Amino acid sequence: MMKNPTIDDVAKKAGVSKSTVSQYLNQRYKYMSEKTKLKIEGVIKELNFVPNNLARSLKQKRTSMVGVIVANIIYNISTHIVRGIEDEFQKSGIQVIICNADENPEKERNYIEMLKSRQVDGLLVFPTGKNVDLYNQLIDEKYPLVFLDRIVEGVAVQSILLDNEAAATMAVQEFIKNGHKKIGIITMPITSPHITPRIERLSGYKKALERNGLEIREDYIYNVPKEEIQNSVTSLLALSDPPTALLAANDIVLKEVLLAAKHNDITVPKDIAVIGIDDVSFARIHNPTITTVAQPAYEMGKTAARILLESIEKEKDITPITFRFPPTLKQGESV
Repeated sequence: MMKNPTIDDVAKKAGVSKSTVSQYLNQRYKYMSEKTKLKIEGVIKELNFVPNNLARSLKQKRTSMVGVIVANIIYNISTHIVRGIEDEFQKSGIQVIICNADENPEKERNYIEMLKSRQVDGLLVFPTGKNVDLYNQLIDEKYPLVFLDRIVEGVAVQSILLDNEAAATMAVQEFIKNGHKKIGIITMPITSPHITPRIERLSGYKKALERNGLEIREDYIYNVPKEEIQNSVTSLLALSDPPTALLAANDIVLKEVLLAAKHNDITVPKDIAVIGIDDVSFARIHNPTITTVAQPAYEMGKTAARILLESIEKEKDITPITFRFPPTLKQGESV
């Protein structure tokens, strides 16, 4: 019976050292010539060599798997970030396990413990914010960890998110540029759970009004669950002095605002101007097209993957830094 070829056989046939073949298998090409890469690749195909991934992972103390825990997969931002994460890790031959916590701290805790038991090399988490003890335990254990889209008070970790205040400011400035002074905002609940983008976007909205000498009217501000958004739109417009412009603080809010407009014969922008934060595909096909403030979600995902990979490979403490990405205004006809 013919024995399976080994890494020794590949090295001898290619005329290189075992360590060079190992570097090739681990996609570490930094100091490897193109000629050597092609030579090893050719020999591997010729010998039909299949690397023993289990043995490699035991030797390296790595599994070439990472875990991604999404707070809620229904958010448009989540799917685009995860796509960037997957594409970036694919370059390094790393598999991604995706879990959806549904904004449930208990589910999040169970997923973290499950992924650790499967010995994933690191975690990318959209945190619910309710498992501070567990987050800090991971940090104390020097477990590679990156947060996405949110910051958790009392947890010093690498974090990737949009400059949310700048996004809200950009929307308010666009309204003002088009003559609007009475500007409302609808966000989803900001207190439980503590979700960074919602809090920061509301803060950015208020600061932008103040900087422009406009009144902050509490009756123009709604923080409500999805089920109450459509009623909130009609309540705003039923005020004796209603807003002429409305900022939808995320993609879910924007969708509900537009549904409210449809069901109540509200014309955008004639009856009320609308801008949404988080660019979504339906904004481009809606009539009229909706002006949005977009975040570079795909690039944010790729950056998060690169930061986690660096943490995994360097196996040393990395100074916790919050990376904020700038928003972009995408002009539509809704203002």
